[in-house]
Amino acid sequence: MVTIRLSRGGSKKNPFYQIVVADIRAKRDGRYIERLGFFNPLARGGEVELRIDRQRAQYWVERGAQPTDRVKQLLKQAAREESATAVAA
Repeated sequence: MVTIRLSRGGSKKNPFYQIVVADIRAKRDGRYIERLGFFNPLARGGEVELRIDRQRAQYWVERGAQPTDRVKQLLKQAAREESATAVAA
């Protein structure tokens, strides 16, 4: 089975996560199939907090990939931000 999940990077007390498509048997920070974006929970100033390729995420979900609960929240957040910028423009 394939899952869409977070892979942790960054340093101690300064997390940075890659949003990846991976086999469920792979280690958290191990081998993955495709990188879809990133999540920086400690973004400061002009740094980007979240970037996801939503089209590729949708592609994987249509083919049976199961997003984790946190990734589901991030996909919803990305959709809200995208719609807010579309309305503002």
